[in-house]
Amino acid sequence: MDVRSIVDREPEVEHNGTVPVWYLGHPREIKELTDGGFVELINEFEVAAGGAVFPHSHPTHEWYFVMSGRGVMTVDDEERPVEPGDLVYIPPDQVHSLRPVGGGAIHCFCFAVGVKGAGVVDYKTH
Repeated sequence: MDVRSIVDREPEVEHNGTVPVWYLGHPREIKELTDGGFVELINEFEVAAGGAVFPHSHPTHEWYFVMSGRGVMTVDDEERPVEPGDLVYIPPDQVHSLRPVGGGAIHCFCFAVGVKGAGVVDYKTH
């Protein structure tokens, strides 16, 4: 599991010095990893206190950006605490889940890149 945190990054200044940028993935850094893929989905989601994302897998490169709350991310047999500012990378076909900790919900932004040639995924049951 690859977890990158905005708190560990120094901002870079872009757009003629008008915008500080905290890169969690530099331009073209993931090109080779996702070559031939496609944007599968982009969403926001929330897991309520006491809940958990059903353990599942799918043929996508998936990233969760933690916006608020704290949780524990599980990818295959590895567990890691996550908090606001963390970007979690989940490789294709690895079983993953997320559960909030600390008594509140966890709210994330998610985007996924489908693997070249992957079929349709039913996210309502996966």
